[in-house]
Order: sequence, then C-alpha cells, then structure tokens
Amino acid sequence: MRHRAEFLAVAATGKKWVANGLILQLGPQKAEPQLRYGLTATTKIGNAVIRNRARRRLRALAFDFLTVHASPQHDYVLIARATTATRDHAELKKDMVTALKKLGVWRETNA
Repeated sequence: MRHRAEFLAVAATGKKWVANGLILQLGPQKAEPQLRYGLTATTKIGNAVIRNRARRRLRALAFDFLTVHASPQHDYVLIARATTATRDHAELKKDMVTALKKLGVWRETNA
C-alpha cells in the first residue's frame, strides 16, 4: 500500500493489536484477495536512521509472517513503535505472531 487514503481506510476499521514492538492494524480488502501491507514510522520514534531501521525490521517480519501465515482477504498496516528498532528479533517475532492470532487472521501452514 502506498497511498494515505489506503492507510486511513485500514485505520478507520478500528481493528488493531498493540504490542511492545509494533502495532498491527487490519482492514477488509475491497479488491481481489491478494496480500497487501503498508509500513509506517513516525518522527516520534527517532531520527531518519532509527525510522529506517524500524521499517527494515518490520518489512522483514512482514515477509516472514504475513506472506505465509496471514489471511490474504485483509490489508495490513505495521506501525513502528519506539522500541521496534532495538527490540530483540525473537521478541518482535513473538509480537507479530500474537497480533495475528489475536486479530483472528493466523493461518497454519503444512510447511
């Protein structure tokens, strides 16, 4: 997702899970089912270096978990928090898995 309107549409649904390392928002998809996600990191979490590091870490989580375990009928927005850039990777993974399960979009795979 690249346009502000798409991010706002997902935020308007009110479905989100807040964890220590990230915030995951969930919205219904209006087009054909294909996995779409967006990343955001505001200036509140730090300077450009920290924001970019946080986005890279969220992108890696999205690649690892959303592509495999998330339901493709939804749009996802991953929001960086102040601890995202420095949080242990195992803890970030746990945050992502918990968020997907709590929002009810977790899919088990046979792999």
